[in-house]
Amino acid sequence: MPHKSAALPLALAYAALIVYASLYPFADWRDQGIAPWAYLSAPWPKYWTGFDFGVNVAGYVPFGFLCALTVLRSGRSTGVWRALLRATVAGAAIAFAMETLQSYLPARIPSNVDLGLNTAGTILGAVLAAALERLGAIAHWSRARSQWFVEDARGGFVLLALWPFALLFPAAVTFGLGQVFERLETTISEWLLDTPFIDWLPVRQFELEPLVPAVELLCVMLGALVPCLLGYLVARTVVQRAVLLPLILLAGVAASALSAAMSYGPAHAWAWFDLPVQVGLAAAVFAGVLLLFAPRRLCGALLLMGLVLQLSLLNQAPESAYFAQTLATWEQGRFIRFHGLAQWLGWCWPFAVLVYVVAALSRRSRPVSPSSSP
Repeated sequence: MPHKSAALPLALAYAALIVYASLYPFADWRDQGIAPWAYLSAPWPKYWTGFDFGVNVAGYVPFGFLCALTVLRSGRSTGVWRALLRATVAGAAIAFAMETLQSYLPARIPSNVDLGLNTAGTILGAVLAAALERLGAIAHWSRARSQWFVEDARGGFVLLALWPFALLFPAAVTFGLGQVFERLETTISEWLLDTPFIDWLPVRQFELEPLVPAVELLCVMLGALVPCLLGYLVARTVVQRAVLLPLILLAGVAASALSAAMSYGPAHAWAWFDLPVQVGLAAAVFAGVLLLFAPRRLCGALLLMGLVLQLSLLNQAPESAYFAQTLATWEQGRFIRFHGLAQWLGWCWPFAVLVYVVAALSRRSRPVSPSSSP
């Protein structure tokens, strides 16, 4: 049975990223009294930087690549040129929509140059996908995927691909995603303020205390082990699991270092890698090696238990003491368009994993053949 391509859900997820980055901060919408597409005839902007040009092109390359790949791997007899055309139209359409909507946002300036650069980035991505298809790289990947991964691995691929991005916004505990209790409690209180329903809100009887080093170590271990177990669910054999284990952990370490470098400066890129993190990461490696031969359903059950335990521990602790400083750094820098999205990914990723694993385990009620079971 052929695998379902992960290109479509990844393309949709990336389209959501484009919408967020283009329309942030989603506030103070207003009508300027001019046609929203008036920017199309605007002259060349007076002020521009190479960084802005590069971002506008590079930001749409993955979208063009994923759109073209979605068409090429749709299972229909679709030519390369048709895939290029459809990807280009999709990229140009979403770029046009975003620039047009920016006409209603005082914090954003629509630009015909940005529209052209976005479309160029889409074309580059689509051409790259078409070239890889012509060279046989896509077909080779499909064959390798059939040999390495289970049939319904698409959701797991998407979640694993999003995990490093979810780590980009610094958390109170390394790999500690899903720490939402304090923020959720504050948000609900603000919503219900000056209403009769504020009295319905339960009053917390205790103050959130920072995690002690031993509990922090446990949370780090669980946070690193959960994506590894997720990889174990989609891998067919022990060999593939053994390859995925270091790759996933290295991706998490790299994303955490990049996050620290963007937030506090390159000199502090490894400041988070203290003793509890080192021991917790080593423990995750040890547990991951022990579980290489574990059945998939056991891995899924352990993943659920570990994730629920980590979420419970994390949400009994306050947010990072450096949260306000970090937020100011991201909001005042070039990452203003992405800090909120990265934080939302960090909040929601564990709960999306919970839903996916529960659904995956329910689908795996039928026995797995020995040839595909580790």
